[in-house]
Amino acid sequence: MFELFDPAAEFVIRESAHLPHWYQPGAACFITFRTDDSIPRDLSARWHLQRADWLTRHGISLSDPYCSNRIAELPVLVRKEYHERFSGAYLAYLDEGWGACVLKRSELAMHVANALRHFDGNRYHLGDFVVMPNHVHLMVAFLDNTDVQKQCYSWKKFSATQINRALGKQCRFWKEESFDHLIRSPEQFVAIQHYIRDNPKLLNPGEYLLSSST
Repeated sequence: MFELFDPAAEFVIRESAHLPHWYQPGAACFITFRTDDSIPRDLSARWHLQRADWLTRHGISLSDPYCSNRIAELPVLVRKEYHERFSGAYLAYLDEGWGACVLKRSELAMHVANALRHFDGNRYHLGDFVVMPNHVHLMVAFLDNTDVQKQCYSWKKFSATQINRALGKQCRFWKEESFDHLIRSPEQFVAIQHYIRDNPKLLNPGEYLLSSST
């Protein structure tokens, strides 16, 4: 059901304000999206500035549509430093529990799960996913010409409408940007599966919604 990213096959890169988005039909993809209040704005701005500065000092521009490729081509130790300082820090910020964390409420988390499952087997194959108090991690393989960004927008729009209705609010619930990463090796696939399943280990039962494919 899931294939690994094949750099020799056709793929698409779409630029956005902060992150490039890669797409290859059938390739397993790790996606993270978060609530609007999940990371304080000053902390987020500092992270983006520090990352841009680090990449510039290593000869990489965020405006380069092959930015992710350039990072993947860095020497192993340099690439490890990048992921520890930025990828790891980004995910750690989410686990610090900033914001209202309303997705601890199981009935609200279920709106997210329903959105993810709605087109499973039609537009994409859905793997493991977890709805955390202020963010979501999932593994998915998109089919045919499904647009990654448009599908993320669809998940977020549907679930936000349901959640805001339940909360009696009319506000932006999700952060617009989503993080996505095409999985490139069997080891990475297994590591991401374990990460999704282990992500809520410090939470109490009922404060998250975990769906495992096995």
